[in-house]
Amino acid sequence: MSVKPKLIYLVTEDWYFWSHRLPMARAARDAGFDVAVAARIDRHGDRIAAEGFRVLPLSWQRRSVNPLGALSDVAEIAALYRREAPDIVHHVAVKPVVLGGLAAWQAGVPAVVNALAGLGTMFLGTGGAKARLAGRLAKPVLGCMLRRPNSVTILQNEDDRRTLLEQRLITPDKTCIIRGSGIDTAHHTVLPEPPEPPVTIGCAARLLANKGMDRLVEAHGRLLDKGLDVRLILAGQPDPANPTSFPQPVLDGWAARPNVELTGHLDDIRALWRRCHVAVLPTLGGEGLPKSLLEAAACGRAIVATDVPGCREVARAGENALLVPPGDVAALTDALEVLVRDAALRRQFGAASRRLVESDMAADRVGAKTVELYRRLLASARTGTAAPVAEAS
Repeated sequence: MSVKPKLIYLVTEDWYFWSHRLPMARAARDAGFDVAVAARIDRHGDRIAAEGFRVLPLSWQRRSVNPLGALSDVAEIAALYRREAPDIVHHVAVKPVVLGGLAAWQAGVPAVVNALAGLGTMFLGTGGAKARLAGRLAKPVLGCMLRRPNSVTILQNEDDRRTLLEQRLITPDKTCIIRGSGIDTAHHTVLPEPPEPPVTIGCAARLLANKGMDRLVEAHGRLLDKGLDVRLILAGQPDPANPTSFPQPVLDGWAARPNVELTGHLDDIRALWRRCHVAVLPTLGGEGLPKSLLEAAACGRAIVATDVPGCREVARAGENALLVPPGDVAALTDALEVLVRDAALRRQFGAASRRLVESDMAADRVGAKTVELYRRLLASARTGTAAPVAEAS
């Protein structure tokens, strides 16, 4: 094993690594790991390299479900692993876990971390016929990868662990819970509420049906019909690679509605929360621990979210949030109305949001837990013993 352990993060897209995995990669770098990032490189390669991480470009496509293409991807990743000879690899999301796991097995990688940030369309049964078929074919392979020797699966909430255990895709000794990817609480500080009226509701998410964006637009319209002075800001982009993405004419229709603003992607999400009184995420499910809610909570915002796995980790009913059934426009409207009308409750929930994030979701705590896990896996690889993971949960 090298003096400076070599760690490779495998993700499909460079933007996803930059958005969701940067805090833990920084923690590994600062702890003495030689960190590299393998992904399809688009616009974030230079930023990743500037952090001191080596960039390893891959040619794969995130939403491709072509079996022949998958075999080619495995071969490409296995060749990279043989060339780089990492001590440990960290696979993020289902496709990297499955294809990267096969490649790591072929290349003889000593230790593997599998991170599932939500179970997504494979377990929701959405995304179209091709995606459902691919999910059915991938599940047995996923289980094999999650159970392989000297590997650990990181999950972000207990609901996902329970689901995977019930489906016998994992074993308890190979899982741990690390809540989120880490939020920089020094960067995302508590922001004062903007003046009102109007009361402004913000949602930071991809513009997908799976995220419930159409339900949110409808709920906002109902609030206007009640005579409330309410503005809705949607910060996000469509995702053409996702079968539930809304087409541009639908988005243009939303933007033409009264008091609705579509900002597109924001490089600094604090610009959204400075303008908003309430954060909302009406997702239908498949979340791990939504980053958008973490950021809103760190900025001291009250939350309305759907009562689904992942959301419940950061949106606690009656503590900092109001939870509603997924897909229920009437309940979503009612919950938003409560916070629109009650400024004192918003402030109470906002203060609780900040305290919750500071508990075990801050970047330093998530980074420390992740590095501890890496070190135990490396020790296990050296000794040939099973890696204990319970301490990281």
